[in-house]
Amino acid sequence: MLSISFVFYLFLLIVLLFLGFRSYIWTDLSLIEYIKRSSNLVPFKTIIIYVKPISEGSMNMDIRIKNLFGNAFMFLPMGIYLPYFISKINKISVFSFTMVILLFVIEGIQLVTRRGSFDIDDFILNLFGALIGFSIWKMNSNQKLIIRDSVQSC
Repeated sequence: MLSISFVFYLFLLIVLLFLGFRSYIWTDLSLIEYIKRSSNLVPFKTIIIYVKPISEGSMNMDIRIKNLFGNAFMFLPMGIYLPYFISKINKISVFSFTMVILLFVIEGIQLVTRRGSFDIDDFILNLFGALIGFSIWKMNSNQKLIIRDSVQSC
Protein backbone atom coordinates (compact mmCIF):
# COMPACT_ATOMS: atom_id res chain seq x y z
CA MET A 1 0.00 0.00 0.00
CA LEU A 2 2.82 2.42 0.84
CA SER A 3 4.44 1.65 -2.51
CA ILE A 4 1.29 2.68 -4.36
CA SER A 5 1.01 5.91 -2.41
CA PHE A 6 4.69 6.66 -3.12
CA VAL A 7 4.18 6.22 -6.88
CA PHE A 8 1.11 8.48 -6.69
CA TYR A 9 3.09 11.06 -4.68
CA LEU A 10 5.94 11.00 -7.21
CA PHE A 11 3.46 11.46 -10.06
CA LEU A 12 1.90 14.48 -8.34
CA LEU A 13 5.34 15.90 -7.58
CA ILE A 14 6.40 15.61 -11.22
CA VAL A 15 3.19 17.28 -12.37
CA LEU A 16 3.56 20.12 -9.86
CA LEU A 17 7.26 20.70 -10.48
CA PHE A 18 7.62 20.13 -14.20
CA LEU A 19 4.32 19.75 -16.04
CA GLY A 20 2.01 22.27 -14.45
CA PHE A 21 1.00 25.34 -16.44
CA ARG A 22 3.50 28.12 -15.96
CA SER A 23 3.72 31.29 -17.92
CA TYR A 24 7.02 33.15 -17.99
CA ILE A 25 7.57 36.48 -19.67
CA TRP A 26 11.20 35.72 -20.52
CA THR A 27 10.61 33.02 -23.12
CA ASP A 28 12.53 34.93 -25.80
CA LEU A 29 15.73 35.17 -23.72
CA SER A 30 18.81 33.02 -24.13
CA LEU A 31 19.22 30.32 -21.51
CA ILE A 32 21.96 32.31 -19.74
CA GLU A 33 19.78 35.44 -19.58
CA TYR A 34 16.82 33.37 -18.42
CA ILE A 35 18.92 31.84 -15.65
CA LYS A 36 20.15 35.28 -14.54
CA ARG A 37 16.67 36.78 -14.42
CA SER A 38 14.82 33.87 -12.86
CA SER A 39 17.27 32.89 -10.12
CA ASN A 40 17.19 33.99 -6.50
CA LEU A 41 20.36 33.14 -4.61
CA VAL A 42 19.67 35.42 -1.62
CA PRO A 43 18.41 33.30 1.30
CA PHE A 44 15.08 34.41 2.82
CA LYS A 45 14.54 37.14 0.20
CA THR A 46 11.18 35.84 -1.04
CA ILE A 47 10.27 34.33 2.33
CA ILE A 48 10.49 37.81 3.89
CA ILE A 49 8.45 39.24 1.02
CA TYR A 50 5.65 36.77 1.85
CA VAL A 51 5.93 36.91 5.65
CA LYS A 52 6.13 40.69 6.07
CA PRO A 53 2.63 41.45 4.74
CA ILE A 54 1.08 39.03 7.24
CA SER A 55 1.15 41.72 9.92
CA GLU A 56 0.08 44.37 7.45
CA GLY A 57 -2.67 42.29 5.84
CA SER A 58 -1.68 43.74 2.48
CA MET A 59 -1.22 40.54 0.47
CA ASN A 60 -3.64 37.87 -0.62
CA MET A 61 -3.51 34.99 1.90
CA ASP A 62 -3.71 32.38 -0.89
CA ILE A 63 -0.39 33.55 -2.32
CA ARG A 64 1.35 33.26 1.06
CA ILE A 65 -0.09 29.82 1.77
CA LYS A 66 0.79 28.50 -1.67
CA ASN A 67 4.36 29.77 -1.60
CA LEU A 68 5.33 29.22 2.01
CA PHE A 69 3.36 26.24 3.23
CA GLY A 70 3.02 24.65 -0.20
CA ASN A 71 6.77 24.57 -0.72
CA ALA A 72 7.38 23.27 2.79
CA PHE A 73 4.75 20.55 2.75
CA MET A 74 5.36 19.45 -0.84
CA PHE A 75 8.42 17.51 0.34
CA LEU A 76 7.17 16.45 3.77
CA PRO A 77 6.19 12.98 2.44
CA MET A 78 9.71 12.52 1.07
CA GLY A 79 10.95 12.57 4.67
CA ILE A 80 8.86 9.47 5.31
CA TYR A 81 9.17 7.63 2.01
CA LEU A 82 12.95 7.84 1.52
CA PRO A 83 13.98 6.28 4.85
CA TYR A 84 11.19 3.73 4.54
CA PHE A 85 12.29 2.50 1.12
CA ILE A 86 16.05 3.08 1.46
CA SER A 87 17.28 1.92 4.86
CA LYS A 88 20.68 3.61 4.38
CA ILE A 89 18.93 6.98 4.51
CA ASN A 90 17.81 6.43 8.10
CA LYS A 91 20.28 8.87 9.68
CA ILE A 92 19.62 12.61 9.68
CA SER A 93 23.01 13.43 8.12
CA VAL A 94 22.58 10.98 5.22
CA PHE A 95 18.96 12.01 4.73
CA SER A 96 19.86 15.73 4.72
CA PHE A 97 22.71 15.20 2.25
CA THR A 98 20.43 13.15 -0.02
CA MET A 99 17.71 15.80 0.09
CA VAL A 100 20.17 18.63 -0.62
CA ILE A 101 21.38 16.81 -3.74
CA LEU A 102 17.83 15.90 -4.82
CA LEU A 103 16.54 19.44 -4.33
CA PHE A 104 19.47 21.01 -6.21
CA VAL A 105 18.84 18.61 -9.09
CA ILE A 106 15.13 19.49 -9.13
CA GLU A 107 15.78 23.24 -8.98
CA GLY A 108 18.41 22.91 -11.70
CA ILE A 109 16.11 20.92 -13.99
CA GLN A 110 13.35 23.47 -13.51
CA LEU A 111 15.75 26.24 -14.44
CA VAL A 112 17.31 24.60 -17.48
CA THR A 113 13.97 23.42 -18.87
CA ARG A 114 12.41 26.81 -18.12
CA ARG A 115 9.66 25.12 -16.12
CA GLY A 116 10.43 27.26 -13.12
CA SER A 117 13.12 29.25 -11.44
CA PHE A 118 16.02 28.53 -9.13
CA ASP A 119 14.93 30.01 -5.82
CA ILE A 120 17.06 29.31 -2.77
CA ASP A 121 14.00 30.06 -0.63
CA ASP A 122 12.05 27.26 -2.35
CA PHE A 123 15.03 25.04 -1.63
CA ILE A 124 15.04 26.05 2.06
CA LEU A 125 11.30 25.50 2.43
CA ASN A 126 11.41 22.16 0.58
CA LEU A 127 14.27 20.96 2.80
CA PHE A 128 12.45 22.17 5.91
CA GLY A 129 9.34 20.20 4.89
CA ALA A 130 11.38 17.07 4.20
CA LEU A 131 13.06 17.38 7.60
CA ILE A 132 9.64 17.64 9.27
CA GLY A 133 8.63 14.45 7.46
CA PHE A 134 11.88 12.77 8.52
CA SER A 135 11.21 13.78 12.13
CA ILE A 136 7.75 12.26 11.93
CA TRP A 137 9.29 9.09 10.47
CA LYS A 138 11.88 8.89 13.24
CA MET A 139 9.28 9.45 15.98
CA ASN A 140 7.11 6.66 14.57
CA SER A 141 10.13 4.39 14.08
CA ASN A 142 11.30 5.01 17.64
CA GLN A 143 7.81 4.37 19.00
CA LYS A 144 7.67 1.05 17.14
CA LEU A 145 11.10 0.09 18.54
CA ILE A 146 10.08 1.00 22.08
CA ILE A 147 6.84 -0.96 21.80
CA ARG A 148 8.62 -3.96 20.26
CA ASP A 149 11.32 -3.92 22.94
CA SER A 150 8.79 -3.61 25.76
CA VAL A 151 6.71 -6.51 24.36
CA GLN A 152 9.81 -8.70 24.02
CA SER A 153 10.93 -7.98 27.59
CA CYS A 154 7.58 -9.10 29.05
